[in-house]
Amino acid sequence: MGNDNEPKLFPMFAKVKSSIFIDALQLQFTAIKGYYPLRGVLKDDTGSVCRTIERKIFRDMEELTWSGLNDLPYGRYTLELSHGEDEMKMNLVKRV
Repeated sequence: MGNDNEPKLFPMFAKVKSSIFIDALQLQFTAIKGYYPLRGVLKDDTGSVCRTIERKIFRDMEELTWSGLNDLPYGRYTLELSHGEDEMKMNLVKRV
């Protein structure tokens, strides 16, 4: 039996092909429900928003390449994705 105070657990609906990137992120969607738009926010290690993206993803196993990230400084980033009520975060590193 669930406790109302327990945090809500969402299934991972996307995965990155590699958590290390240079100029683009490759995402694959694995548990898409409905026709909600995908929203992505890429934040640097201080929490500042560096990039945003919004796309419609219609089916499982669809892939998206988020390009144009070559001008970001090297370092650690957090990718926050939302699709309808589902949300997830991933830690990433930009390298040379």
